Amino acid sequence: MENRLFFERLDRLYEDKIRLLLKIERERDHIGYYSLPKQNIEPILEFRDSFDDKIETIVVLGIGGSSLGAKAIYKFLEPMEKLKRNLIFFESTDPLNIASNLKDINMNKTHFLVISKSGGTVETISIFKYIYASNQDSNSYTFITDRGSNLEKFAKDIGSKVLYLPNSVGGRFSVLSVVGLVPLALSGIDIEALLKGADEVCNSFFNDGKFKDVLLDKALFYAKNQNRYNMNCIFAYSETLNYFTQWYVQLWGESLGKKQRNSSFNVGLTPIGLIGPKDQHSFLQLIMEGTRDKSITFIKLNSFEHKLYIPNITLRHLESLDILNGISFHKLLTMQSDSVMEALQNEKDIPIDEIILPNVDAKSIGSLIYYYELLTSLVGELLDVNTYDQPGVESGKIILKDKLENL
Repeated sequence: MENRLFFERLDRLYEDKIRLLLKIERERDHIGYYSLPKQNIEPILEFRDSFDDKIETIVVLGIGGSSLGAKAIYKFLEPMEKLKRNLIFFESTDPLNIASNLKDINMNKTHFLVISKSGGTVETISIFKYIYASNQDSNSYTFITDRGSNLEKFAKDIGSKVLYLPNSVGGRFSVLSVVGLVPLALSGIDIEALLKGADEVCNSFFNDGKFKDVLLDKALFYAKNQNRYNMNCIFAYSETLNYFTQWYVQLWGESLGKKQRNSSFNVGLTPIGLIGPKDQHSFLQLIMEGTRDKSITFIKLNSFEHKLYIPNITLRHLESLDILNGISFHKLLTMQSDSVMEALQNEKDIPIDEIILPNVDAKSIGSLIYYYELLTSLVGELLDVNTYDQPGVESGKIILKDKLENL
């Protein structure tokens, strides 16, 4: 993976970089996601290898951090890999969505992963109740939760398997833990390659590699310019990255939109996920001629396995578009991205950078996932917020439970 910055790198902030690195080094001692690339995954591989071959579909019952990361990786790799099992995600209490998903499931060939840190997630447990009412076979379920949670107690009561979340890993940083690795491994994705990609970014950052300065420079630019550029857009030039942008929106929004630690001052950077080229025909107009409050990261793929070419034919009345003849769709997509980047660079006051993924494979997406987790932690430290809590979300949950109790 490569990352090139096209905005001013703040070299004068050398001392800020040193202070930031020291804080992140201290944070590694008690925030669990940092060590996930180096975890022992033998128990997960053994679980995968012992799994019932008759199972064709894995259903993930989870919401937010319990599902978005695994879904992002699965949807990125699905078009390119011959996977062993389908993954379906139940993330919403929308009855239309639940009914639609259930239509695609053969209950006799489906295994359900119920993921909730505490067991108190309203969305997850309400959907589980609906499914469990018609299928109470304990072998159909595996529960992923905290040790000692009420969900663990329920799972043990009915005799289902329980897997445990690692300590100090919050939901939106949990994709490289058992939360994401188990469903991905069961679907046939190479989780060893996934972690290898993450580990390369981790090693590079913490051992003076190529990602150290680029991540520090990017985080410092975002934090120092938060009042001017308070919207951070990802413009991903592949439909396979659509769910990655959704994962990024949760990661960025829930981590950085906070009150500062030692004051009541509200801060935050608004995440926006875009897919090129389709959003060139909508949101790009706002970027080009709207308020200058947005930074843009372009994500491109260096290689597509599918070589599709525009046929060398002429369409009557559309002869001017014969300039497309013989061009591969990959080249056209790259040219579209490059043209938009050049147009934005010409504006001078729109900060952009470019991430290039070498391939559509597990290692590439593992690198990208860990890169954004690190970037989030760095920016959170600079904004002086607790990157790992979510009091704004919790307040809404408390109100909902009060409403349910008073029905």
